[in-house]
Amino acid sequence: MTRDWSHLSQRGPVGQLSADPWLTDPALTRLVAALRADGTEVRLVGGCVRDGLLRRPVKDVDLATPDPPETVLALLERADLRTVPWARGVAHGTVLAVVDETPFEVTTLRRDVACDGRHAEVAFTTDWLADAARRDFTINALSATPEGAVYDYFDGMVDLAAGRVRFVGRALDRIREDALRMLRFVRFQAYYGQVGPDTDAMAACHILAHTVRDLSAERVRTELLKILAAPDPAAALLLMRGVGLLDHVLPEAFRFGTLRMLAFLETRGVVAPGVAPDPLRRLGAVVDPAATSAEDLAARLRLSRAESRRLTGILRTSAAEHPRSDLNDADRRRRLDRLGPALFRDLCLLDWAAERDARGHTDSDRSRDWRTLLEAAGACEAPPFPLSGHDLVAAGVPRGPAVGDALAALRDWWLAEGYAPDRAALLAHLSQSLDHGPTPPAS
Repeated sequence: MTRDWSHLSQRGPVGQLSADPWLTDPALTRLVAALRADGTEVRLVGGCVRDGLLRRPVKDVDLATPDPPETVLALLERADLRTVPWARGVAHGTVLAVVDETPFEVTTLRRDVACDGRHAEVAFTTDWLADAARRDFTINALSATPEGAVYDYFDGMVDLAAGRVRFVGRALDRIREDALRMLRFVRFQAYYGQVGPDTDAMAACHILAHTVRDLSAERVRTELLKILAAPDPAAALLLMRGVGLLDHVLPEAFRFGTLRMLAFLETRGVVAPGVAPDPLRRLGAVVDPAATSAEDLAARLRLSRAESRRLTGILRTSAAEHPRSDLNDADRRRRLDRLGPALFRDLCLLDWAAERDARGHTDSDRSRDWRTLLEAAGACEAPPFPLSGHDLVAAGVPRGPAVGDALAALRDWWLAEGYAPDRAALLAHLSQSLDHGPTPPAS
């Protein structure tokens, strides 16, 4: 459906960004000067304008220009500014510039020519309104001069002030152009929504929820992890379930109460090393291990190897191996050694969250126990174990299974002694055990 917004093209600036440090950063100033060298208008676009108006931290600054990518590259070369080769990006109008080690994306103004729900075919333009009209939400369609004058063609500033996430134009049309916009709607509602979700957007998501299956797993994974990192991830996933998206993206999600409690612990309930909002830990919290295979879920979401290993540890570690408050110091060190501090911490937080969800609260004694376990994980700085299998063979242990058994028994003793025995003490302990017969397997 063709949209005619030509009547908006004459709108001038309607707001002003505060002169925060990001706006006057020397690297940005150098880049703008280079792009303006021949008199071309340059604007800041998207998230930096949105977050700048809200006085939130600005992480990435993107710019737009009517100049085609070839001209942008020439201007940056003339100013002796570095660019990163990125053939696909340049073909779509985006040049990655690096100024004083800070990356910036500079994109040529574009208009949509055709969209198939996954990819958009675009053409370059010199029309700022046309470029704004192709963006997903009104709060993302804002642009500003480098001096901070804000252009707003679709009342994004009003929506931003109201905490309302609204599509540019008809929600159905925008989602048909790119199904990922449904997940982006959920994410932006989670981060910026201060009122109930837009009814037109909800209805459109409900109608088109099934089309999310046509997206690449990589795009879905990226959005899902960003949603899980939101201040209230449980509410975001429940919104997805309400419109039918969750059935196609994460049907294994059932433990919303545990997820909500985990988010509380990560953000307000606990101050400890390694305790911060963590989307992968939150994924492990909301998924029912009985409803899925950790390996299958990791493969479906295209998680990295490290992420897959971590998720598998969270979902497949047996209850008997989880951290417990009744462990003595030696057993706690053994448990930390087997699990590793990161998984030990993950399991502590997940079990504590599940307990809070089941009981509705945690009494002060139990809270103290959980904090003690988390402090143990944060303070775990075990030195490298001083011996190897070669050392044991040299000391007279027969090659084969006996080496592994002896090494495990020595490590167990080393852990029980609080990492105190050094190499000499361990070899002396080994010699004594060899004098008294075969080394028993570690418990």
